[in-house]
Amino acid sequence: MTTRHLVDLELLPTLDHIPDIQFTTESLGHIRAMMKQNRQPVNSPEFASIAVSERFVPGPEGAPEVRVLVYLPTTVQGPLPALLWTHGGGYVMGAPEQEDFLVKTMVSAAGCAAVSVDYRLAPETPHPGPVEDAYAALKWLYTHASELGVDPTRIAIGGGSAGAGLAAALGLLTHDRGEIPLVFQLLLFPMLDDRTVTTADPHPYTGEFLWTAQANQFGWTALLGEQPGSPGISPYAAAARAENLAGLPPAFICVASLDLLLEEDMEYARRLMRAGVPTELHVYPGTYHGFVLAPNAQVAQAGIRDLLAALKRALVG
Repeated sequence: MTTRHLVDLELLPTLDHIPDIQFTTESLGHIRAMMKQNRQPVNSPEFASIAVSERFVPGPEGAPEVRVLVYLPTTVQGPLPALLWTHGGGYVMGAPEQEDFLVKTMVSAAGCAAVSVDYRLAPETPHPGPVEDAYAALKWLYTHASELGVDPTRIAIGGGSAGAGLAAALGLLTHDRGEIPLVFQLLLFPMLDDRTVTTADPHPYTGEFLWTAQANQFGWTALLGEQPGSPGISPYAAAARAENLAGLPPAFICVASLDLLLEEDMEYARRLMRAGVPTELHVYPGTYHGFVLAPNAQVAQAGIRDLLAALKRALVG
């Protein structure tokens, strides 16, 4: 069965240009090289009022420094709210540059600073390396807030896809360590639950496009270093494994109706609400994983408007 007939008509042209990728240990290097070749430069003229700098901040104990891109608006007076951003890529690929346009859009709309994290990738660095890299970058942002012109009481975290899953795990880790206050988590189609790989009753209309069951199996296996669905998986690797979600920062979650991650995202939002966490959930009909990156579609524009509005409310009020 194909779900193409369920796709929003304005998204079909973008869908037709998405390559069919099979993730294997052998193909991963080629996929990473292809993504690196397609990166856009970060000095885009339409965001001339945002200064971008590369920094290397202290990493987790015994680990290398963490590379970050720091985004600071030059026309807004501080102290600024800030967003720590973790990019997508199934935990196995990607870099901050690939989501530069989206980060700048958020910085411009919310008048905030942003730090985008170049965390180490699996399978070379499995859990807990990526989430500890993200925590190290968050701790640097918090402890260097004055230097950056940032208000340390108004820090949010966020990401897309695996980056959103990493942000959700970071939210749990940060809450449990009790060192850094967070005001918000912005989770765009988050990859939250390794058990989706092993479900006996998969959703019949999700996962055909962009992020497939095969890709999900590969990404989770790489991150965990063991079979997804195994007992004892840490919630700091797969946030859906957390037994208690109480006390987490307010959340925005959006997901595509044809996304393999649809049901795990809806369930996480339900559990957040059940735990008393203010949560905004959006499911966009006719969309597939990552649809907000198709800027000419009205449904993608609606998704961007919704996430920007939520971020502004959380950081600015």
